[in-house]
Amino acid sequence: MGRAVSVAACALNQWALDFEGNLERIFRSIDIAKSRGARYRLGPELEICGYGCSDHYYESDTLLHSFQVLAKLLESPATQDIICDVGMPVLHRNVRYNCRVIFLNKKILLIRPKISLANAGNYRELRWFTPWSKARHVEEYFLPRIIQEVTGQETVPFGDAVLATKDTCLGAEICEELWAPNSPHIEMGLDGVEIFTNSSGSHHVLRKAHARVDLVNSATAKNGGIYVLANQKGCDGDRLYYDGCAMISMNGETVAQGSQFSLEDVEVLVATLDLEDVRSYRAEISSRNLAASKVKPYPRVKVNFALSCSDGVAVPTCMPIQWRHHSPEEEISLGPACWLWDYLRRSKQAGFLLPLSGGIDSSATACIVYSMCHQVCLAVRNGNADVLADARRIVNEETYVPEDPREFCKRIFTTCYMASENSSQDTCNRAKLLAEQIGSYHINLNIDAAVKAIVGIFSMVTGQMPRFSVFGGSSRENMALQNVQARVRMVLAYLFAQLTLWARGMPGGLLVLGSANVDESLRGYLTKYDCSSADINPIGGISKTDLKNFIQYCIENFQLTALRSIMSAPPTAELEPLVDGQVAQTDEADMGMTYAELSIYGKLRKIAKAGPYSMFCKLINMWKEICTPREVASKVKHFFRMYSINRHKMTTLTPSYHAENYSPDDNRFDLRPFLYNTTWSWQFRCIDEQVSAL
Repeated sequence: MGRAVSVAACALNQWALDFEGNLERIFRSIDIAKSRGARYRLGPELEICGYGCSDHYYESDTLLHSFQVLAKLLESPATQDIICDVGMPVLHRNVRYNCRVIFLNKKILLIRPKISLANAGNYRELRWFTPWSKARHVEEYFLPRIIQEVTGQETVPFGDAVLATKDTCLGAEICEELWAPNSPHIEMGLDGVEIFTNSSGSHHVLRKAHARVDLVNSATAKNGGIYVLANQKGCDGDRLYYDGCAMISMNGETVAQGSQFSLEDVEVLVATLDLEDVRSYRAEISSRNLAASKVKPYPRVKVNFALSCSDGVAVPTCMPIQWRHHSPEEEISLGPACWLWDYLRRSKQAGFLLPLSGGIDSSATACIVYSMCHQVCLAVRNGNADVLADARRIVNEETYVPEDPREFCKRIFTTCYMASENSSQDTCNRAKLLAEQIGSYHINLNIDAAVKAIVGIFSMVTGQMPRFSVFGGSSRENMALQNVQARVRMVLAYLFAQLTLWARGMPGGLLVLGSANVDESLRGYLTKYDCSSADINPIGGISKTDLKNFIQYCIENFQLTALRSIMSAPPTAELEPLVDGQVAQTDEADMGMTYAELSIYGKLRKIAKAGPYSMFCKLINMWKEICTPREVASKVKHFFRMYSINRHKMTTLTPSYHAENYSPDDNRFDLRPFLYNTTWSWQFRCIDEQVSAL
């Protein structure tokens, strides 16, 4: 009997429709897996075309190119003597499925379609694919000619089956199936499957990693077995960062852990495990064995191949380990930094430009870029040739080696403080000091001439001169004068992003970074087409509370002492006139709510699916020690008024790193109207009736 089996789980930084690059990374992962003794190699979901192809899945080209890549894999000597499990879309009887294609020695063993599709939040799989609904059923799949010419097969099994090798039995799950209440691994385990595999396209959300780890470990805790999970990593073309975390678990305990954040394009996790440990673990679970005696069997595809060696008794096996989780502050430091690096190198730009105001949000964005520079230098120091090649191309210097994060930051990061007559010297000094400490190329400029010119045009045409409220102007005049300043900054940011390097005699352009946090977007506390309008925004899915904690983390871990004064200063837009040289305007006073309250409103609105009345009902209990029902009602009404008035701004929200499940991103995640009846008359009346009753 076979005992020690060696299996490999891969985390690959695939890119949607980059068939050339995706194939190269798959080959590298197979080479590494084989060199470490693995006999089975599992890759991420839809790894051949990249997970994020979206409506490109409708195109026959995507299917064609996926099969062309598969043919390259099948005919290569690199894939000999190892079971390879790859992901790609497959059209079967004119229905498109999200599939695993499992092959060995130029023969396809099984095409296994996905049973439970991910269709919530950022996922839209039901838009492009159909779930396989025929449990334990296999059909003939007629292979395209380009595959027949390589394999010599005309048809292969297609459906819900498991693989029976000479020494064990393997069953596949695909991503969402692990999260489903009726996961296939339950019935497969009862039917004698000893190794479960899961190919995922799972993205990063703050504080989510533990849920995935717990699910994998619990999958084998009650039923016994080995669980192998592979996942995509990196930015494959949109707002999501796939966070790796490849892992291998046995009998409820983790035995191998992959990294969650890294700049490695290919990471391969290999574990050698004793099948007898699975068998003995299962033997004493009588409830499992009773259920197993009644289970309906799966179709088995026989494979004349063993995952174990004949002398497996002498092979050392892996022992359980303790999973190390990142703190939320570490996640913010690493996840968006890796996402920015992928975006920068794949967009082939020369760096970033950030309007740096001296406040918490733009400072947090600057710290994430600085963290990215740290990651790049660390990767190069550890011998990552891909990162070194990308860094040299970005800075346009063939012999360059990034060794010091501050020096690398100077080359690829430009910060710009855009002062007006309403800006304080304090914020100017804070921005300048932070730029010095992270090493960015820093610009100070004044926008007053541009603002006066624009307002002057309006005055010349209309004969009217708008005034700020403090000088007797109306609220409409006051808002318009603030918005002009904000929008001028956006125009200047793009001008400097395009021409700053040119002015310095350097090639290339810069990506403009935005820095509106998730709470401000939810409330609409931003000017449409101001500096929140940018190419990308690394903090757009992160709350103000988490950003403050992240700033503290940067003070302690990066020794950025300039952040201390930024942390202690009240958040302000600095768009209204100073009073005695001091800032009189603050964000929370402007918004009519605190950032802490905004986070609660956001989670109730999106995660708890609460409308105005339900939110009121929940908050009168949550806040019963600090607010009367009437005060709660007033707060809820104010939030929904402001949210609905400003919802139109979400349609033009800068693409942001997705980190929170209460993001108001209208483009992909939070689908709602942007023209509301902002009186909410029926809903608010229900609240008023409840207040009266209380």
